[in-house]
Amino acid sequence: MSLRAVNRKNKSINTVLPCPTGGLNARDSRDKMALTDALVMDNYMPLNTQVSLRKGYRKYVTLPCDVKTLVAYNAPSGQNRLYAFGGGTIWDITNEQNPKNCNKSFTLNTWQTCQFKNRLFAVNGTDTPQTFVPSETGGGEWKNAEFTGTNLNLTQLINVGISKQRLWFVEKGSLTVWYNAGVAEVQGELKSFDFSTIATKGGFLTAVGCWTRDGGQGSDDLTVFITSEGEVLVYAGSNPNSADDWSLKGVYQMPRPVGYQCLVQYQGDLVVICESGYIPLSKALALQNATDTQVAFSDKIRDLVLERIRVNKNKSGWQGLIYSRGGYALFNVPVAQQFEQHIVNTTTGAWCRFTDIRSYCWCLYQTRLYFGTDNGVMLFDEGYSDNGVPIMGVVEQAYSDFGSPYLKKAQLMNPRTKSSLPYALTVYWNTDYQTMNYQNNFKMGEAGGTHWNATQWSSLTSKAGSLWATLRGRIRSQWIGCNATGFKFSLVFKTKTKGTLIDWYETGVRYEQGSGIL
Repeated sequence: MSLRAVNRKNKSINTVLPCPTGGLNARDSRDKMALTDALVMDNYMPLNTQVSLRKGYRKYVTLPCDVKTLVAYNAPSGQNRLYAFGGGTIWDITNEQNPKNCNKSFTLNTWQTCQFKNRLFAVNGTDTPQTFVPSETGGGEWKNAEFTGTNLNLTQLINVGISKQRLWFVEKGSLTVWYNAGVAEVQGELKSFDFSTIATKGGFLTAVGCWTRDGGQGSDDLTVFITSEGEVLVYAGSNPNSADDWSLKGVYQMPRPVGYQCLVQYQGDLVVICESGYIPLSKALALQNATDTQVAFSDKIRDLVLERIRVNKNKSGWQGLIYSRGGYALFNVPVAQQFEQHIVNTTTGAWCRFTDIRSYCWCLYQTRLYFGTDNGVMLFDEGYSDNGVPIMGVVEQAYSDFGSPYLKKAQLMNPRTKSSLPYALTVYWNTDYQTMNYQNNFKMGEAGGTHWNATQWSSLTSKAGSLWATLRGRIRSQWIGCNATGFKFSLVFKTKTKGTLIDWYETGVRYEQGSGIL
């Protein structure tokens, strides 16, 4: 009797998923999204070769009030200072151990500020404008601004910008701007310029900026005025008092700006926070592209930004800045009673989102990043917890068919990560565009994670949503049982950590395909 041949060929197939260094994608449909993109990327940053958990923050100074404005003074002597506006006054918080009340009395705490000729200027459209005048000993004093002008009401000045060696003040609820009568003046006469015959869409002036275009300041720089209706008035020249040295180059239409802090200077361009996203002025002023969201700096997270602006555009807190030390640009976004931050890697252009950061305002001081919050100021990008609270990280990777259009059974996954300390994570698959939601139900410091190499994956009663604890200090390469069946798979990666840095490089996958696997 002859023996029957048995096919013992291994039916499992191995493949590798890259980590989502392409960042958050809130634009493309799920079936068209690049494999290196993510449907959700909260508190993880896309870098060149890996995805890394963001750093946290710590308390910098405690104050008896909410802080709605922060401003840094950069002194020529190097004796820089940091000031916070809150509780109807100004606080000198240069020394975090000894904050000082400057004993002011204001109605509002939200101010627009700038530094010009070694002074700080602050306006809010309700209170008398303030000027910080430095002293020779390294200190200084906040004083009422000393400006005069025909029909000028100082308390109506609501925004301030710098262009052509002059201060430009926006008058609240009008199309009038005020500027120094002479170059580089920090007090004295202001003259007015009325745009009501030029801005044909009406509204009011919101912001003034200098558009350098070539990355540096020079004679070809333009002065830009933006109205609430999205009209952009572009002027060339340096002397608005002279018809020979001041001329209108054009009036352009773009989406309406959001808030008074709608301009972000970036590599010679001006990025405008507006109703179609975060748009560079160089692209918005091409008439055929003026309302096209595809020209936006934020095009890849279009749906997220447009939804946030639609619901929250009238709330206070919209702001953008470039954080060179961290290698990213940050856009602060008010959301209901909370805030979130839209983050873009300035090298790769990949986006992510920061959450659980209650930030009324942000400021760069001596290359470090600070934000104002309830009862004080926080130092950001410091440590690996949010002032002692664990950081919640969530990534949902784009869907993949593992290179095969057939039905598949994913058996094992191998997230290759590196961490400074042990940590726990929840990993599982979403299949065929159906979203599961396994939560991180654990407390740091307690046992409860299944340690790699300590338990065989096949002995687990629940393979999906398994909680695993890693070992420290090196890239881990260990297979985890996480069963799922479908045509397309999205890897979900969740962490809740306090005190550790996590880098995620790639994920190995082992699966079966073919008939008879259901």
